[in-house]
Amino acid sequence: MKLIVGLGNPGSRYRTTPHNVGYEVVDELARRAGLRWTQARRIDAQFADGEVVGADCMLLKPTTYMNLSADAVVPLVRGENLDVARDLLVALDDAALPLGRIRLRAEGSSAGHRGLESLIEGLRGQKFARLRCGVTPEGEPPGDLAAFVLARWPKSLVSEVESMVLRAADAVEAWLTEDIDDVMSRFNRTGR
Repeated sequence: MKLIVGLGNPGSRYRTTPHNVGYEVVDELARRAGLRWTQARRIDAQFADGEVVGADCMLLKPTTYMNLSADAVVPLVRGENLDVARDLLVALDDAALPLGRIRLRAEGSSAGHRGLESLIEGLRGQKFARLRCGVTPEGEPPGDLAAFVLARWPKSLVSEVESMVLRAADAVEAWLTEDIDDVMSRFNRTGR
């Protein structure tokens, strides 16, 4: 089984904010595959499981706050005995990337992202795939990063965000069926 985690914050207040792009990516994957979201019983998360492009998958949206993402992910990883280096992909926002750009990596640091920090600490390592989705318009990091990532997208950017989410979902589907280096080569080098 492959586990695809979309990072975000729970509740309607955070819907359509830059920090919830990870949720949007897994929502798009669930929509494409015709999967339904269910509240998990033993962990703070919503999940949808079934086949995504022919691969047995579980999509997960932790319903903890971003900096506690590991509280939902780690028990599932351990309970399913997943090889995180091979079977886990995390989709998240990245304020260091320009809006519309996506970057897939097989491993790496958190680069200051609190949700990723939580997962690295909880999983005791950085060796798991992550798909970073750029959220910064014009490529300029905002002055107050916390306020920016928790504010709703301006209407003028919604179509660009939607396009990025579609490309990110395409990249995840490719990750499920292809070698990660080939997927990185194809999706990381292309812009918007």
